[in-house]
Amino acid sequence: MKRYEPAPGFSIPCAAMGCMRIADMDVRSLESLIMTALEGGVDFFDHADFYGNHQSEVRFGEVLAANPSLRDRMIVQSKCGIRTGFYDSSYEHIVASAENSLRKLHTDHLDALLIHRPDALAEPEEIARAFRDLKESGKVRYFGVSNHNPMQMEVLQQAVGERLLFNQMQMSVVHTGMIDQGINVNTTFPGSVDRDGGVLEYCKLKKIVLQVWSPFQYGFFEGVFVDNEKFPELNKTLAELSEKYGISKTALCVAWIQRHPARIQTIVGTTNPKRLQDICTAGNVRLSREDWYKIYLSAGNELP
Repeated sequence: MKRYEPAPGFSIPCAAMGCMRIADMDVRSLESLIMTALEGGVDFFDHADFYGNHQSEVRFGEVLAANPSLRDRMIVQSKCGIRTGFYDSSYEHIVASAENSLRKLHTDHLDALLIHRPDALAEPEEIARAFRDLKESGKVRYFGVSNHNPMQMEVLQQAVGERLLFNQMQMSVVHTGMIDQGINVNTTFPGSVDRDGGVLEYCKLKKIVLQVWSPFQYGFFEGVFVDNEKFPELNKTLAELSEKYGISKTALCVAWIQRHPARIQTIVGTTNPKRLQDICTAGNVRLSREDWYKIYLSAGNELP
């Protein structure tokens, strides 16, 4: 599986396992899922403090408690800042959340910690102090953000000092706003609307790994588009090209994301080991330029 190196000596796979839906899994099933991920080259695990009503990290930690040696084979990331009814990027919450994640995950450090959503009341210097204290104490190695635009990252980056390594954004074959506005520059077409400040180009410029969530979803958690009758043209193209490349339609959608020249890491949230194993085959193919655009157009997009 293709890997990136966002920092010297820090290598990550181009696909990560999202842990939002694991809270209801029993330990044995989750262990099997984790082993499938590791065997497929997916050694990056993405958490958030509130996933699964604050229980997903607990469940994952139960697996690590029973198999301590697994931790050395993993890259573990968590996110913080979302609380019931408000966002909280205060020093106290960031530090407390990180320490709670460490306890729940049965580990002494997080490889990465992200601010989950932009907090309108965020104090960059306060966030920087939390990051600094967590790093100096050995509790967190690297930092990043999620769902932030370039100017928000610039303001935070100025305070933090060291480079933010990650930004996590929604993206899929049918959620291509970050790509659309770049293709439709200087037009009045709907795709020209810049909703995120050119975050895709910004991340490329700053060598920030763009982590994309909901790679198989349309809308905001409205459902999957693969084999969905709402997307007949897209699924026709996916069926044709999945046969051509010898991978499933689901894996093809991941290959489509990974074909983009930005350093994109796809976060997949399946809890099915066979499906995860299938998704890992996306790394075996490189779509042609023509086929990449064919998928893009069949999803309902247009070229100016």
